[in-house]
Amino acid sequence: MGPVNSEERAGTRGSDFLQLDAGDAPAGGKADWLAARLREAMADGRLGVGARLPPTRVLAGDLHVSRGVVTEAYRRLTEDGHVEGRRRGGTVVVAVPPPPPRERRGSPVPRARTAGGSLFAGEPGAGVFDALRAAPARIDLTPGRPDLAAFPRTAWLRAERAVLAGLSAGDLGYGDPRGAAPLRRAVAAWLARSRGIRADADDVLVVAGTAQALTLLHPVLKADGIDCVAMEDPGSLGARQHLLHGGLRVRPVPVDGDGVRVDALRATGARAVLLTPAHQFPTGVVTSGERRRELLRWAAEGGLILEDDYDAEHRYDRPPVPALRALLADRVCYMGSVSKLLAPALRIGWMVPPPRHRAALTDAKRFNDLGNAVLPQLVLARLMDSGDLERQLRLLRGRHRRRRDTMIAAIARHLPGAVVHGAAAGLHLTVTYAGDVPDTELAAAALDHGVKCQPLSWHRRLPGPQGLVLGYAAGPPGALTDGIAAIGVALRELS
Repeated sequence: MGPVNSEERAGTRGSDFLQLDAGDAPAGGKADWLAARLREAMADGRLGVGARLPPTRVLAGDLHVSRGVVTEAYRRLTEDGHVEGRRRGGTVVVAVPPPPPRERRGSPVPRARTAGGSLFAGEPGAGVFDALRAAPARIDLTPGRPDLAAFPRTAWLRAERAVLAGLSAGDLGYGDPRGAAPLRRAVAAWLARSRGIRADADDVLVVAGTAQALTLLHPVLKADGIDCVAMEDPGSLGARQHLLHGGLRVRPVPVDGDGVRVDALRATGARAVLLTPAHQFPTGVVTSGERRRELLRWAAEGGLILEDDYDAEHRYDRPPVPALRALLADRVCYMGSVSKLLAPALRIGWMVPPPRHRAALTDAKRFNDLGNAVLPQLVLARLMDSGDLERQLRLLRGRHRRRRDTMIAAIARHLPGAVVHGAAAGLHLTVTYAGDVPDTELAAAALDHGVKCQPLSWHRRLPGPQGLVLGYAAGPPGALTDGIAAIGVALRELS
């Protein structure tokens, strides 16, 4: 028998799985090292979606490390949304991180020839959001993207099986254009608990998200003699595009630290205003108590408030505020959805309109599509009634808070001097910065560095500071830090 070398005497400390060797790990940093190696394997294709990781006990034994090291590494990957524990199914890869950036060689590419320069040149058109979604990038920081990896698949499947088991043949026919009665009852109860709105099932109209709610409102508003809608500035470009597409004129109204300025609203002469009072998009301002009283006085004099409650559930460092609909039901048309709480692909939202508009909006929904698909409505109703949706919200709040904190820390490090707005709630941050670099050029340069975001100027008509709107809910902490670092590099290059 030949001589035994020292490595053989010590025992093998490596694993056949990805050829991992704990000897490469720094002292005191084994969990960090293991999590990083697994992320690299996911990013370069060695571990694809559906791949199963070894049991913690097995991998710990192979690497001659404590089981706690492997458990901690898996926990971090779970927190990032990359893997998911499935009991007997083990730990499975459910989403892969972006590949590492390619090395940038040579001189910078002229701005006009880059993909970013083309996308962000000129006024944003109707297809700009589609183009931005389709643009390739390592890291996506566009606002409005929920954490789709956190979709409660198990709870949804459980609710769907229960709903199917109880459906009769007749339940599969055409439904009520207002929406399935169980969902309308569940939404009414949800809004009473979470938003202070007193409504019953007959007050609720189920729609395919806020986008359809605005589309249904176009002819109803015109029939009521309203052809001009005031809107917060800055305010959602997407919402503005929907109003303009419906043939309505839009008047910008400035927003300050207390919310929309009611004196400027009165000056527009508009009889309706579209607001996001619980968490103003994109600044994150919460409409103050005094400003709410001014708004309600304006509405009581004949104005109509279109309240877009797009992400009010996602709050972290402040108490909840009631919806305006809870304070003046006759003059507020309330709109909400599960797009930010579950997934936009469900296309389920709701309206609680003033009584005088209810019949006209029901007719508009009937002639638009005969009503939303019934089966997903019944599944969502069961999630609401069972408490599963509230459990999902609690899970997301903790995850989003940690991701928000990661992004804020990265901004402080890589964008010194930038000011963060709207951190107390929501799924995005708005960042303003000093200097003369147009935010469209910065967004274009960021895309050329592999990072997608939106320039603040897309969402304003009135003069204001340059800035970016950055989503954090869908990004694992490492990607958030890398994305902000790339934006910092882009800003320095432009400056």
